[in-house]
Amino acid sequence: MKLNQLTDNQGARKKPIRVGRGIGSGKGKTGGRGGKGQTARSGVAINGFEGGQMPLFRRLPKKGFTNIFRLDYVVVNVGTLQQAVEDKRLDAGQTVTAKSLKEAGIISRTLDGIRLLNKGELKSKLTVEVAGASKAAVAAVEKAGGSVVVKAPKVPAEKAAKA
Repeated sequence: MKLNQLTDNQGARKKPIRVGRGIGSGKGKTGGRGGKGQTARSGVAINGFEGGQMPLFRRLPKKGFTNIFRLDYVVVNVGTLQQAVEDKRLDAGQTVTAKSLKEAGIISRTLDGIRLLNKGELKSKLTVEVAGASKAAVAAVEKAGGSVVVKAPKVPAEKAAKA
């Protein structure tokens, strides 16, 4: 057998039907699209239409809503702060803010503020300035001899415009 003798198996490739090539072809005139109307045109979009049957999105119950005033916080755990202090990325003498966390590479973006949570263990005395903190996280920081300053979160312009 030679390369120029290789062929596909019989019936492996089917030629496409050439539509709109006269009535003798069987797919002439309307080209298999039926009569007139929306579906005969290009760009048909009847999404969710189920032939008159009640569509699925109307059969299912509706629940909940999207709160346009919701704030998105970046979560930082006390264990992460302790690890950063041990790695010398954070200075225990300085106030820990969103800016210092970003410079240390702990967070990549600030969103609407930082929320401090109590996962891990904190041994260093830190002053932490955040937009929100859990009671357990505040207790953990104060137990280590530090303090937590909870400041009002910064509200972005697009969320403030909706208010």
